[in-house]
Amino acid sequence: MSFSGFSFIFWRIMEIITLIPTLGMLAWFVDWYNDRSLLTPQSVLVLFVVSVLGAAWALGTLFLYARARHSAGFVAFVDLLFVGAFIGAVWCLRGIADADCSHWRSNGSYNADLGLFTVSGNSYALNIDKQCAMLKASFAFGIMNCIFFFLTFLLALLVHRHYGDDRDRVVVKRETHYSRHGHRGHRSRSPRHSHHSRRSYV
Repeated sequence: MSFSGFSFIFWRIMEIITLIPTLGMLAWFVDWYNDRSLLTPQSVLVLFVVSVLGAAWALGTLFLYARARHSAGFVAFVDLLFVGAFIGAVWCLRGIADADCSHWRSNGSYNADLGLFTVSGNSYALNIDKQCAMLKASFAFGIMNCIFFFLTFLLALLVHRHYGDDRDRVVVKRETHYSRHGHRGHRSRSPRHSHHSRRSYV
């Protein structure tokens, strides 16, 4: 397997690793809205659908790589479509980029007896908005997959070029084989021709 083939498989695995958490987090939002008979916001739904399709495509081309490399040009074309799809999905969810999902809050007071003296003060805890953090993580994973699918698009083109060169080598070998066969056939026909000329001479 060529270096481009190994790189293609590596980045496919990275796509799957980042898409599976995205699916899980966005599926939670879709289920939350469905339970309340509400329509899922377009910003969430678009990225969810693109992530589902992207994960299925990445898994299929990874497990069927031996067959997919024969049509690497088509794989590259579909990956380029996913680049555009993820860019559009991330754009729809762009509102979450500036959201502040965490803040510090007071968590009461404390007293610490250190023997000779006592220390007291206020304690603080980090408060994280779960829904906001999940959307922001999905937004980040979406941006990452824009880059990952663009890389696999380029690598699929390299695989297509490498496999095309291998096919050209096979064709050259076959042409050489046929030319030898034709040369042998010419030798086998020459005695018959000479024999025929002798008979006509007598």
